[in-house]
Amino acid sequence: MRRTVALAFSGGLDTSVCVNWLQEKYDADVVTVTLDLGQRDDMGLIEKRSRLIGAKNHYTIDAKDEFLRDYVNPAIMANALYEGKYPLSTALGRPLIGKKLVEVAEREGADAVAHGCTGKGNDQVRIDVTVRAMNPKLQVIAPVREWNMSRDEEILYAQRKGIPIKPSKSIFSVDQNLWGRSAESGPLENPATEPPESAFEWTVAPEEAPDEPGYLEIEFREGIPSRVNGRSMEPLKLVSYVNQFAGSHGVGRIDHMEDRLVGIKSREVYECPAATAIIEAHRDLEKLVLTRHELNFKAQVEREWAWLVYSGLWLEPLRTALDRFISATQDRVTGSVRLKLYKGSMRVVGRASEYSIYDLGLATYGRGSKFDQMSAVGFIELWGLQSRVAASLNSRVEEKQEIGHPRTKAKAAE
Repeated sequence: MRRTVALAFSGGLDTSVCVNWLQEKYDADVVTVTLDLGQRDDMGLIEKRSRLIGAKNHYTIDAKDEFLRDYVNPAIMANALYEGKYPLSTALGRPLIGKKLVEVAEREGADAVAHGCTGKGNDQVRIDVTVRAMNPKLQVIAPVREWNMSRDEEILYAQRKGIPIKPSKSIFSVDQNLWGRSAESGPLENPATEPPESAFEWTVAPEEAPDEPGYLEIEFREGIPSRVNGRSMEPLKLVSYVNQFAGSHGVGRIDHMEDRLVGIKSREVYECPAATAIIEAHRDLEKLVLTRHELNFKAQVEREWAWLVYSGLWLEPLRTALDRFISATQDRVTGSVRLKLYKGSMRVVGRASEYSIYDLGLATYGRGSKFDQMSAVGFIELWGLQSRVAASLNSRVEEKQEIGHPRTKAKAAE
């Protein structure tokens, strides 16, 4: 009896070859699964291609709302930037793909799932770990990892097997969803080479951006963006609007030397206009409404959260525990932040919230100040108490060390 394998299918060269390879190598019927995460692909053409290649069945799953609600929104609240730069766009999508693969496999009675990830990248870990955590009985097959073919060898294999090759005008390997776009390979593999304009699609070159600055006023409700420039929008439309607006001003390009989970240093080029703008605005609003102690501790949580997601541990209990802490900090993160965008640059120029901890009466240097400056004397006395005592003790220790130093003894002997 032939087995059934559920394959994550993009319609590109790798996954197209995977269909035939799984049929041949594993004597399997292949069910293909494609998630719409806002990557702007023609889902109808992908399904048609899957059936043409020989898949037994195909699932097209519109997961945009779920992706935004359950994956992107928590990332916004966590100000999630891996190594301070990458908004985790691809990393956030992989556990959702793994989840849907498991659901389809269970529906189809499959005993295995498969994907087109290579053995060099992070995505293999993200999908493998998710699948095995959700259903340990499922085998995970990674044909590209197993066959170790070069791209040229894949093309020859496809030609021998009569697999139609999807034409591509790009020399880059591209992955995208509603939260960002990544480009790899070709000239980008040399970290000293400036990315050519052909690597970008979502952002205009900064020097070609409008000569007048643009303004984005993003309003948040309990940590989640809800309005832009005074207009209420559905979540997907809001992200799309910010993506287009920021990208039109050249904002959102990221050129990043990244540490992959597998230990390889990798030059990564991303376009994340919406993610860049929304996270910057969210972080600034938090500075207005959260205490110093909340902000300092949350920064540590954010780094750990981003690392767990990047490294494929979406289902790790620690991440869900961190989510509970992050969620608890968002009760007061309601208000608006104004961003000024100009030829690739972006900066916050204003913020407001009914929960603002900023008190003009305390902060002003004008006559209306209600801060008693003499209270600072007692504060300084106590604040520096231990430092002063320690400094005095250190001076005595240094004197003793200097007396016992060989050079000091030699001089004394003279």
